[in-house]
Amino acid sequence: MHSMLHTDAGHGLLEIVIRTSAVYFCLLLGLRLSGKREIGQITPFDLAVLLLISNAVQNAMTGGDNSLTGGLLSAGVLLALNALVAGIRMRSPRLQRFVEGVPTVLISRGTVQEAALAHERMTRDELDAALRQHEVADLGQVEMAVLEIDGSISVVRRDPDGAVPVVHTRKKLVHHHKADDG
Repeated sequence: MHSMLHTDAGHGLLEIVIRTSAVYFCLLLGLRLSGKREIGQITPFDLAVLLLISNAVQNAMTGGDNSLTGGLLSAGVLLALNALVAGIRMRSPRLQRFVEGVPTVLISRGTVQEAALAHERMTRDELDAALRQHEVADLGQVEMAVLEIDGSISVVRRDPDGAVPVVHTRKKLVHHHKADDG
């Protein structure tokens, strides 16, 4: 019975479950607070941070237990928690909004919402680049631009006389950085 409750390093299996659960929920909160960005759009800096986080939390999850049992248990707990959160998220709009976020209006009736840009840590240059991807040359052409929960930007354009929005388009948000321009 002792061998079922303890791994090679003497750590309790329940301890690994608790540690892994705590790390999962802390990371979920931290990633949610870090803002909207698609996985395909992360910068090298973002990738480095994610890799360092994964290395930093490894021992926190297993308590230094490097056994196969401890590692597999920790991985299994992560997968189970992810499935549980996904299932609950589908039934709870409140949890879904917390986990996924809500769309953010960046431009409304041709006016840039500066507070929304600041909240999303998005520069005006990044917004302008997204508008160019939508072939928008003038803010007057935009009825609404929305940063979606998946990190893409949707643009609703006005018709040529500026009256009624007629075209719905959607493009991925691409982050440009000065270092990438050379």
